[in-house]
Amino acid sequence: MTFQTTVLHLICGKIAAGKSTLAATLAAPDNTVLISEDAWLSALFGEDMSTAQDFVRCSQKLRGIMGPHVQALLAAGTSVVLDFQANTVESRTWMRGLIYGVAADHTLHVLNPPDAVCLARLKARNESGTHPFTVTEAQFHQFAQHFVMPSPDEGFKMVIYDS
Repeated sequence: MTFQTTVLHLICGKIAAGKSTLAATLAAPDNTVLISEDAWLSALFGEDMSTAQDFVRCSQKLRGIMGPHVQALLAAGTSVVLDFQANTVESRTWMRGLIYGVAADHTLHVLNPPDAVCLARLKARNESGTHPFTVTEAQFHQFAQHFVMPSPDEGFKMVIYDS
Protein backbone atom coordinates (compact mmCIF):
# COMPACT_ATOMS: atom_id res chain seq x y z
CA MET A 1 0.00 0.00 0.00
CA THR A 2 1.32 3.46 -0.95
CA PHE A 3 0.54 6.50 1.12
CA GLN A 4 0.48 9.95 -0.44
CA THR A 5 1.26 13.05 1.56
CA THR A 6 -1.50 15.62 1.57
CA VAL A 7 -0.04 18.91 0.34
CA LEU A 8 -1.25 22.49 0.18
CA HIS A 9 0.45 24.13 -2.81
CA LEU A 10 0.64 27.93 -2.66
CA ILE A 11 1.78 30.16 -5.51
CA CYS A 12 3.55 33.52 -5.42
CA GLY A 13 4.25 35.63 -8.49
CA LYS A 14 3.29 38.86 -10.18
CA ILE A 15 0.44 39.07 -12.68
CA ALA A 16 1.17 36.84 -15.71
CA ALA A 17 4.19 35.24 -14.04
CA GLY A 18 2.79 31.80 -14.88
CA LYS A 19 0.93 31.02 -11.65
CA SER A 20 -2.15 29.47 -13.24
CA THR A 21 -0.08 27.45 -15.71
CA LEU A 22 1.98 26.03 -12.84
CA ALA A 23 -1.18 25.46 -10.80
CA ALA A 24 -2.67 23.31 -13.56
CA THR A 25 0.47 21.18 -13.63
CA LEU A 26 0.53 20.82 -9.85
CA ALA A 27 -3.14 19.79 -9.85
CA ALA A 28 -2.62 16.92 -12.31
CA PRO A 29 -2.01 14.11 -9.77
CA ASP A 30 -4.94 12.08 -8.48
CA ASN A 31 -6.54 13.25 -5.25
CA THR A 32 -5.59 16.88 -5.91
CA VAL A 33 -8.02 19.77 -6.27
CA LEU A 34 -7.31 23.10 -7.97
CA ILE A 35 -9.02 26.18 -6.55
CA SER A 36 -8.60 29.29 -8.72
CA GLU A 37 -9.05 32.70 -7.15
CA ASP A 38 -9.60 34.34 -10.54
CA ALA A 39 -12.32 31.88 -11.55
CA TRP A 40 -14.19 32.31 -8.27
CA LEU A 41 -13.78 36.10 -8.17
CA SER A 42 -15.01 36.38 -11.75
CA ALA A 43 -18.04 34.17 -11.10
CA LEU A 44 -19.03 35.76 -7.81
CA PHE A 45 -17.93 39.39 -8.09
CA GLY A 46 -16.86 40.04 -11.70
CA GLU A 47 -19.27 42.92 -12.25
CA ASP A 48 -18.28 44.50 -8.91
CA MET A 49 -14.53 44.56 -9.56
CA SER A 50 -13.11 47.54 -11.40
CA THR A 51 -10.46 48.90 -9.00
CA ALA A 52 -7.63 47.51 -6.90
CA GLN A 53 -9.73 48.26 -3.82
CA ASP A 54 -12.57 46.17 -5.27
CA PHE A 55 -10.15 43.29 -5.78
CA VAL A 56 -8.93 43.49 -2.18
CA ARG A 57 -12.49 43.66 -0.79
CA CYS A 58 -13.77 40.77 -2.91
CA SER A 59 -10.65 38.68 -2.33
CA GLN A 60 -11.07 39.03 1.43
CA LYS A 61 -14.67 37.83 1.17
CA LEU A 62 -13.56 34.86 -0.91
CA ARG A 63 -10.84 33.95 1.60
CA GLY A 64 -13.46 33.88 4.35
CA ILE A 65 -15.49 31.39 2.37
CA MET A 66 -12.61 29.30 1.03
CA GLY A 67 -10.48 29.01 4.17
CA PRO A 68 -12.64 26.45 5.99
CA HIS A 69 -13.29 24.62 2.70
CA VAL A 70 -9.57 24.24 1.98
CA GLN A 71 -8.96 23.02 5.52
CA ALA A 72 -11.77 20.46 5.19
CA LEU A 73 -10.29 19.15 1.92
CA LEU A 74 -6.83 18.85 3.49
CA ALA A 75 -8.25 17.16 6.60
CA ALA A 76 -10.00 14.64 4.33
CA GLY A 77 -6.66 13.78 2.71
CA THR A 78 -7.12 15.73 -0.52
CA SER A 79 -4.19 17.83 -1.71
CA VAL A 80 -5.06 21.39 -2.74
CA VAL A 81 -3.45 23.71 -5.27
CA LEU A 82 -4.52 27.15 -4.12
CA ASP A 83 -4.19 29.38 -7.17
CA PHE A 84 -4.58 32.51 -5.07
CA GLN A 85 -1.95 35.25 -5.08
CA ALA A 86 0.59 34.80 -2.30
CA ASN A 87 2.20 38.13 -3.16
CA THR A 88 2.02 39.94 0.16
CA VAL A 89 2.97 39.02 3.70
CA GLU A 90 -0.69 39.43 4.66
CA SER A 91 -1.95 36.95 2.05
CA ARG A 92 0.77 34.46 2.97
CA THR A 93 -0.09 34.79 6.66
CA TRP A 94 -3.68 33.81 5.84
CA MET A 95 -2.42 30.87 3.77
CA ARG A 96 -0.07 29.73 6.52
CA GLY A 97 -3.05 29.61 8.87
CA LEU A 98 -4.77 27.11 6.59
CA ILE A 99 -2.32 24.36 7.47
CA TYR A 100 -2.60 24.74 11.24
CA GLY A 101 -4.58 21.92 12.77
CA VAL A 102 -4.59 19.71 9.67
CA ALA A 103 -2.21 16.87 8.82
CA ALA A 104 -0.89 18.37 5.60
CA ASP A 105 2.43 19.41 4.19
CA HIS A 106 2.85 22.59 2.15
CA THR A 107 4.99 24.11 -0.57
CA LEU A 108 5.15 27.77 -1.56
CA HIS A 109 6.02 27.98 -5.25
CA VAL A 110 7.63 31.34 -6.07
CA LEU A 111 7.69 32.47 -9.70
CA ASN A 112 10.05 35.34 -10.37
CA PRO A 113 10.33 36.12 -14.09
CA PRO A 114 11.42 39.63 -15.12
CA ASP A 115 8.64 42.21 -15.51
CA ALA A 116 9.23 42.30 -19.27
CA VAL A 117 8.36 38.60 -19.50
CA CYS A 118 5.21 39.10 -17.40
CA LEU A 119 4.13 42.06 -19.55
CA ALA A 120 4.62 40.09 -22.78
CA ARG A 121 2.58 37.20 -21.35
CA LEU A 122 -0.06 39.66 -20.13
CA LYS A 123 -0.38 41.17 -23.60
CA ALA A 124 -0.79 37.71 -25.16
CA ARG A 125 -3.27 36.68 -22.45
CA ASN A 126 -5.36 39.81 -22.95
CA GLU A 127 -5.38 39.33 -26.72
CA SER A 128 -6.43 35.67 -26.40
CA GLY A 129 -9.49 36.58 -24.31
CA THR A 130 -9.21 33.31 -22.39
CA HIS A 131 -8.59 34.80 -18.93
CA PRO A 132 -11.53 35.99 -16.81
CA PHE A 133 -9.92 39.42 -16.33
CA THR A 134 -8.26 41.85 -18.71
CA VAL A 135 -5.42 43.64 -16.96
CA THR A 136 -3.76 46.78 -18.33
CA GLU A 137 -0.05 47.49 -18.14
CA ALA A 138 -0.82 50.30 -15.68
CA GLN A 139 -2.74 47.86 -13.46
CA PHE A 140 0.17 45.40 -13.66
CA HIS A 141 2.52 48.09 -12.34
CA GLN A 142 0.00 49.15 -9.67
CA PHE A 143 -0.27 45.59 -8.33
CA ALA A 144 3.47 44.94 -8.73
CA GLN A 145 4.15 47.75 -6.25
CA HIS A 146 2.56 45.59 -3.55
CA PHE A 147 4.51 42.44 -4.42
CA VAL A 148 6.79 41.26 -1.60
CA MET A 149 9.14 38.33 -2.16
CA PRO A 150 8.71 35.74 0.60
CA SER A 151 11.48 35.52 3.15
CA PRO A 152 12.72 32.38 4.92
CA ASP A 153 11.52 33.99 8.17
CA GLU A 154 7.92 33.36 7.07
CA GLY A 155 8.47 29.63 7.63
CA PHE A 156 7.39 28.24 4.26
CA LYS A 157 8.93 25.35 2.38
CA MET A 158 9.74 27.14 -0.87
CA VAL A 159 10.55 26.23 -4.44
CA ILE A 160 11.79 29.22 -6.44
CA TYR A 161 11.45 29.45 -10.23
CA ASP A 162 13.68 32.26 -11.52
CA SER A 163 12.82 32.15 -15.21
